[in-house]
Amino acid sequence: MSKPVLSDDALTDAMAGLAGWTLADDQKSIEKSFKFGNFKTAYAFMTHGALCAETLDHHPEWFNVCNRVEVKLTTHDSGGVTELDISLANALNDAAS
Repeated sequence: MSKPVLSDDALTDAMAGLAGWTLADDQKSIEKSFKFGNFKTAYAFMTHGALCAETLDHHPEWFNVCNRVEVKLTTHDSGGVTELDISLANALNDAAS
């Protein structure tokens, strides 16, 4: 069952609490670039993030090169950003700190 897409106001409020995340150009996803000291730390972040994603049963689109991890979150079956995306974004921010 798909989750409801956040209203514009709810998304604005949620984004205000997500350090470094922005609404993507498609207006249906949020994104953030994480930069770490080295590849090992970036990979450890991705491992921790993968476990968070499994717990939520919600998986990111992400791309890794060296010490950088680009993350894009959307709920595909809902067609936009839902509470799942916000929860995973918060978990990823926590994992990066």
